[in-house]
Amino acid sequence: MSRQAGSSWSSWTLGKSGASTIEEPPGSDLEDENFGSPRTFDPDFKGPVADRSCTDVLCCIIFILFIIGYILLGLMAWVHGDPRRVAYPTDSNGHFCGQKGTPNENKTILFYFNLFSCTSPSLLVNLQCPTTQICVSKCPEKFLTYMEMYFMYRTRENYWSYYSQFCKAASAKPVKAFTQLLLDDDCPTAIFPSRPFLQRCFPDFSTKNGLLTIGNKTTFNDGSGKTRNVVELRAAANGVNKILDARAIGMKVFEDYATTWYWILIGLTIAMLLSWMFVILLRVTAGFLFWVFILGVIGILAYGIWHCYQEYSKLQGKPNSHLSIYNIGIQTDISMYFQLKQTWFTFMIILAILEVIVIVMLIFLRDRIRVSIALLKEGSKAIGYIPSTLIYPVLTFIFLSICISYWAVTAVYLATSGTPIYKVIAPEGQCEHENKTCDPEIFNTTEIAKACPGAHCNFAFYGGKSLYHQYITTFQIVNLFIFLWLINFVIALGQCTLAGAFASYYWALKKPDDIPPHPLFTAFGRAIRYHTGSLAFGSLILATIQMVRLVLQYLDNRLKDAQSNISRFLQCCLKCCFWCLEHVVKFLNRHAYVMIAIYGQNFCRSARDAFNLLMRNVLKVAVMDRVTEFVLTLGKILVAGCIGILAFLLFTERIPMIVEGPTSLNYYWVPLLTVIIGSYLIAHGFFSVYAMCIDTIFICF
Repeated sequence: MSRQAGSSWSSWTLGKSGASTIEEPPGSDLEDENFGSPRTFDPDFKGPVADRSCTDVLCCIIFILFIIGYILLGLMAWVHGDPRRVAYPTDSNGHFCGQKGTPNENKTILFYFNLFSCTSPSLLVNLQCPTTQICVSKCPEKFLTYMEMYFMYRTRENYWSYYSQFCKAASAKPVKAFTQLLLDDDCPTAIFPSRPFLQRCFPDFSTKNGLLTIGNKTTFNDGSGKTRNVVELRAAANGVNKILDARAIGMKVFEDYATTWYWILIGLTIAMLLSWMFVILLRVTAGFLFWVFILGVIGILAYGIWHCYQEYSKLQGKPNSHLSIYNIGIQTDISMYFQLKQTWFTFMIILAILEVIVIVMLIFLRDRIRVSIALLKEGSKAIGYIPSTLIYPVLTFIFLSICISYWAVTAVYLATSGTPIYKVIAPEGQCEHENKTCDPEIFNTTEIAKACPGAHCNFAFYGGKSLYHQYITTFQIVNLFIFLWLINFVIALGQCTLAGAFASYYWALKKPDDIPPHPLFTAFGRAIRYHTGSLAFGSLILATIQMVRLVLQYLDNRLKDAQSNISRFLQCCLKCCFWCLEHVVKFLNRHAYVMIAIYGQNFCRSARDAFNLLMRNVLKVAVMDRVTEFVLTLGKILVAGCIGILAFLLFTERIPMIVEGPTSLNYYWVPLLTVIIGSYLIAHGFFSVYAMCIDTIFICF
């Protein structure tokens, strides 16, 4: 296979017969390479096949039916669900706190009569605490028991007006004795200083002189004659104080974002420009970056060998340096190992082996590396000719955002589907009818109220006995599976679209004259019109594997404490196998979509051809992937690092003479990390287009 002298383009023979040749477009940096052919190529092949037909029609029909079913599932969840059940807390009668147009419109906070009945914060948040809950306009601000209020009311009526805010129904005066109050549960036996969080009244804990206090007290009367310790109350609401502290931190973080949002946008815009410049300049810098890195690795390994030899020489003749690692055994002081000649000799041998491996690989793979660098340069040219491809990640982001939003909204509506379910609550926990379903309207007239004095019929959760409510869990699983399928389909659509656009570039003999107009739009329309079924097929395989991985992870979390060592080992092996399978399928799908974009064949045939082609050139594929991954990773780090350094200097006010940044930040690292992570993601979006360009050109080549 030789380049024709004096020609602006060259030919490669792609089969052993020598009959089939393929022309490389002019201006290419690619070198002569025998890549093998998965099929008999047409010598006159000039680009992506235009005369196409729909592929994998059956899978396309199934995919469309699933989407229609998904829409119907969302509508059904929308009809039965009520997201207010998430937005508003619910009292013991199933009424929302703070809902407009109801008696509780101005009562936005949920108040618990007896917080000691709750055993953990999760019960509080899930509205499962076995005590009466009512909606109030504000939380208590001081200690006061019902008995104290009852006696002081005789001299000052305002005590009752304050206390009655936390009772079920306000009256002109406290008419019930304490024993009757306990039976009817109309008011709490005691109130103590609290503050609202998550629209619920939680104890207002504080620390004074190292002691946990509430309202400057360490002990208080719970209203039933018992003296309680603050630690007991803390145990009933364990962890709440940390959450309250987290809220304060959250407010400070919000303030920092409000102060620096425009600087963050400026930083992300600069990151976008840097990413674009890096991609365009790769046609010049790709080889330089790679060889500088390789020479740096060789130099570092050589220095390591020299340093190990120097340390080994210094230890000659020193006492105990001749001992082996086996002689001294396992030591907590790691420095002891560095006083042995054997340690430095071992390091020197390992580094020498690595040095030899790197040099030998460079010698034998120099042509492969040269081709990979040429591919990088050619990819930079392709994006320069079709700059609209750099905008496509925005479209992918929009599609993914729609899928994620629809899945999340559907999941919320499914979770809040049903009618209020009421359960029998016994404060003392000594009722045989406890946790049975009840009707609050007639509860006081039932036998349960007589058999269990003090029991109440309180709201527990939302549910139902209809066929729809019985399959809520199944619907959630279907919601998750179709979500995974759609996410993978959107990614597959992007890969196939970009592959079609870059293939149009590669097969254009005269660039840019022969590049079709609007290649990205044309490739997108071609993928949607003809290959929706094939893309859905590949996405379905990947979604199924991901679903199995999620099920394994769920089982691992649920059965973690009940598993034996053997079951843990088997589950770990399964998780590892499916992780590997997912990545292999992603790799094959990616190249199958390139073949679909070029030849317009169905998914199975395209995957087979791509697999055969890659296996014939497995060494070239491995080298190309590693070189491409290194250069693009270096680019991501370079973009994120440059923006991160500038943001650090700005947010820490290190360059006031150049530009005056935001002042008085609570946590400068919050906007700093936001800029760095955002810059990395933007660079990843740009370079994902570039990586797809390289894969496409490689397959075309």
